[in-house]
Amino acid sequence: MNYFLHIYKIVLLLFSTCFLSIEVSSTQEGSFYFFYQQPEYPRDCKEARDQCSSDNLSGVYTIKPDGYPQPFEVYCNNEIGSGGWTVIQRRTDGSVIFKRDWKDYKSGFGFLSSEFWIGNEKLSYLTNQAVYELRIDIVLSNGSSFYVKYNSFRISDEWSDYALVSADLFRSNWSCIVSSCPLNMTHGGCTCQSLCTDPIGQTDCYTDCVETCVPEGCLVTETNSFISNGDSFINAGCTQNCTCIENKLSCNADYECSTDATCTVKDEIRKCYCNEGFEGNGEICIRNSFTDCYEAYQAGHTTDGVYTLLPTGWTEPAFTVFCDMTTAGGGWTVFQRRVDGVTDFYRSWNEYREGFGSREAGNDFWLGNEKIYYLTNQKDYKLRVDIVSSGGSPKYGEFASFRIDNESTKYRLSFGASTGTAAYGLNRCNNGGQFSTHDRDNDRCSIHNFAEGHRGAWWYNTQECSAVCTACLYSYRYCNFFDTRSSCTNIGSASNLNGDYNGGNGENIFWYYSYNYVHCNLNSAEMKIRPSSL
Repeated sequence: MNYFLHIYKIVLLLFSTCFLSIEVSSTQEGSFYFFYQQPEYPRDCKEARDQCSSDNLSGVYTIKPDGYPQPFEVYCNNEIGSGGWTVIQRRTDGSVIFKRDWKDYKSGFGFLSSEFWIGNEKLSYLTNQAVYELRIDIVLSNGSSFYVKYNSFRISDEWSDYALVSADLFRSNWSCIVSSCPLNMTHGGCTCQSLCTDPIGQTDCYTDCVETCVPEGCLVTETNSFISNGDSFINAGCTQNCTCIENKLSCNADYECSTDATCTVKDEIRKCYCNEGFEGNGEICIRNSFTDCYEAYQAGHTTDGVYTLLPTGWTEPAFTVFCDMTTAGGGWTVFQRRVDGVTDFYRSWNEYREGFGSREAGNDFWLGNEKIYYLTNQKDYKLRVDIVSSGGSPKYGEFASFRIDNESTKYRLSFGASTGTAAYGLNRCNNGGQFSTHDRDNDRCSIHNFAEGHRGAWWYNTQECSAVCTACLYSYRYCNFFDTRSSCTNIGSASNLNGDYNGGNGENIFWYYSYNYVHCNLNSAEMKIRPSSL
């Protein structure tokens, strides 16, 4: 008796996270006819099974034990062994409160389809009409399962406080419990076929039957969990892909992530995932974005607009650019545009590094020095600058090569020979220059801050052109000069396309487009690159 109570106590301690069903079945094969019996109802689930109806499955049946005043519904389990088990209790998910008083336990509570207690009064009549065995099936919170059987089970009536009269241990699979069956196994019983001629199963069914741990899926020791048949598991580091086949793990040691993929966990699944800009199964990844606008053009995209790029070496998310697909053969990646002055270009170093403005057509923007660096260093590019003068005259200049270095060099500029109708805006004084903003003066002139004087970030004159870095170079004013003191101006560059739009003296955007002629107060400007081999 104490042994049984110890088992039950363990279950109660685990009831919130474990499955518990207590079931009784008649072990006596003969029929019993008492004064109170009504033949139209079976007395228990065994008799309901023995009727061999056309629907002899597990489910809710109506029974009437000997002496009980009216029939009631019970849940019959016809899947364990030869079936015929009358379920008297079930715990699965905590949906029904079991902390109840004497009256509730006497009458019963819950739902036969989920959690319930059949009721002590019904259980008393059930277990006193024949000799019954008790089976307790338990599934622990870690997934392992076991059962215990008692060869006789009976409780008294309410007068005796429903005392437990008989519960002798008959059979269990304790050996599986002691040996800790793997998480991917359940404790399987012996199942015998039920026939109308032999409702309880084959007579000698249990002669050679051994109840043991039955595997269900595959144990994964790395995570101390199991996976179902047909499912896969990829180990840490993504060096093996294992599939559960017939309860055994079959591993492929050749599994390896593509160089364009990352081994990580997404939605609780670890595997090789293609990096952004690529698609595939992780072992093979194919680029689904372009490194520049010319790649998009080659792929058949010939319409001007915003496209997504992922330059070589860029580790951040892919970004959008405006692609000019119609000018001079198309495939130009636009990184700067001035059209209306809506966007403020007098910004800090960090803002020019990250970029600002809208890439959509008809908007001012600066793509960002970091993006321009990755774009111009993945292959050889040439630069095209398109300007429109304040009078509406369009001009352009092309430079045979164009690139900038990384931030540690202050985005140092280098470019090649120029051609076109506006070919002098960038000259030897800009080549090799470092990028300057009003808060980062990198123009190599110790007495002036050209970015502040011209109110625009740019690659200003290098030390080679130190002649312009004097106390007073010119005594007159022009757009590419700026005041240094009364009646004295200085020049910082032959161009600045990031100055104030439609500004005053020295505060506008300008471009030195032909010998000894500077276009001031430009109506629009656009800078873009394309592979130099074209």
